[in-house]
Amino acid sequence: MMAKPFFRTVYDVPREEYLAPGHGLCAGCTAGTIVKLLLKVAGPNTIVVNATGCVEVSTTPFPYTSWKVPWIHVAFENAAAVASGIESALKALKAKGVIDPSKRINIIALAGDGGTYDIGFQALSGMLERGHKVMYVLYDNEAYMNTGIQRSGGTPVYAWTTTTPVGKILKGKIQQKKPIAEIVAAHKIPYVATANPGYFTDMMNKFKKGLEVNGPSFIHVIQPCTTGWKFDPRYGIVLARLATETALWINWEEEEGQFRVTVSVPRRKHVRHYFELQGRFSHLTEEEIEAIQKEVDLEVDKINKLVGRTVIGPLVE
Repeated sequence: MMAKPFFRTVYDVPREEYLAPGHGLCAGCTAGTIVKLLLKVAGPNTIVVNATGCVEVSTTPFPYTSWKVPWIHVAFENAAAVASGIESALKALKAKGVIDPSKRINIIALAGDGGTYDIGFQALSGMLERGHKVMYVLYDNEAYMNTGIQRSGGTPVYAWTTTTPVGKILKGKIQQKKPIAEIVAAHKIPYVATANPGYFTDMMNKFKKGLEVNGPSFIHVIQPCTTGWKFDPRYGIVLARLATETALWINWEEEEGQFRVTVSVPRRKHVRHYFELQGRFSHLTEEEIEAIQKEVDLEVDKINKLVGRTVIGPLVE
């Protein structure tokens, strides 16, 4: 039986703020929204291990910090390893009576796509296999935005980046986006989910579940980036919702092996509605857009069969 969601409306969101204003994230950056709501769920008894990336560099310009909880900056590649060490250290301190054994301390590893799909994947896989009680949150802006908008394993096919240019020969990235959440789910950990700040209560409920499971959890959050995606800053949440409305991003969770879609889409929009707001896709031809639409249709069929009913509905232009 699926538990009732803890967060139902905006009125259920805690008022306490653990991410201070005045950070240097871009205007319209949805990473700030994701982290702000993440910390509202986690609360003050939280340690954040933050890999190098947009959030790290924008929230801690020396000598200032926006973090009101214990926070440590680590390299691109070792967020999961450092979080594993902190979790093990807390276990030892509780066993020795230095820390009250009943005290709950949340450990969150926070990284972008570069530090997760690519550079940090080995450490992540090791953390999952060992079973550390750490929640790993991936904010996925689909490129190395902090270092110059280079392509990553999370960059979608045909997307422009500075290392997948658009010209006479290349038409953006030629490889498909790596299915990182499915790869993580293959580790058979207690909880894996995809989330979207455009559906903030669904996202917050997943953060809460991830923190409460006995073992590792992984939350993969889409994060529209106004700079790298080339859109008007006011459209960040609009684009986030369009990603789900077109089924390019499906919100699901796998809890103790049970898979479910958490945000149903009765009538899908065509993928062109998502692409037309982003400069990184402005070069796409109608043929390329239709090719992507066919791939999405196949994924929708797979998900509906997996769930056993129509949770993602038919395409409506």
